[in-house]
Amino acid sequence: MLRRRVPDTSGVVVVFGGRSEIGIEVARRIVDGATVVLAARRPDDLADQRALLTDAGAAEVHTVAFDADDTASHPGLVDAIVAEHGRIGVAVIAFGILGDQARAETDHAHALQIAHTDYLAQISVLTPLAAAMRRQGSGALIVFSSVAGVRVRRANYVYGSTKAGLDGFASGLSDALHGTGVHLLLARPGFVVGAMTRDLMASGVDPAPMSSTADQVGEAVVRALHRGRHTVWIPGALRPVFAVMRVLPQSVWRRMPR
Repeated sequence: MLRRRVPDTSGVVVVFGGRSEIGIEVARRIVDGATVVLAARRPDDLADQRALLTDAGAAEVHTVAFDADDTASHPGLVDAIVAEHGRIGVAVIAFGILGDQARAETDHAHALQIAHTDYLAQISVLTPLAAAMRRQGSGALIVFSSVAGVRVRRANYVYGSTKAGLDGFASGLSDALHGTGVHLLLARPGFVVGAMTRDLMASGVDPAPMSSTADQVGEAVVRALHRGRHTVWIPGALRPVFAVMRVLPQSVWRRMPR
């Protein structure tokens, strides 16, 4: 039986998207006396998140300004975090937007905004992070893909296409990091009930079957990290479901709801 190697996650915990419910749920389960850095657009507006992580056992919680769409600033930000706080033990990439599918179908600027934030900006953060972790020879990256990217549906194809791209990039990066001491965990949650989907549900869209909460996603991700896994589906039952969905005829698939 193949034994998975548990990654060395000693060091600073950094959450890119410091306001993310899922990112905070992951961080509060792994702080264990570590220093935490929350990177967010409004770093002075994170009092609740700082308090939650302090109560969870963080030694210190710092905040830094982070604009996901300002890709030119990302390498310098990663370098600054390492210079000030030391080696990165875990980096949680937890930012993104859902966008408005109907608007994106006719408003090219909105479609490009979704693609930029949910795909290009993710690459922009992951690339310097992976380089920094290679140099130190340890650490873990947690990347949030989605079942929406496993087979893109007509109902949310703009958002889904960004997740498909990110899933492929992260899978390739994981292979590229093999043997470097750096671990990448790719999370594929289904519909998550929370702040990101609140407006969607308010518009009358019901949560998809086998939906999860941010708390459930955080628990599953940390459990997978501690087991040395490279991929986690949330909930796990979605993996066999999508094995079937991948082979559905296109005439059926295009009528699938979100």
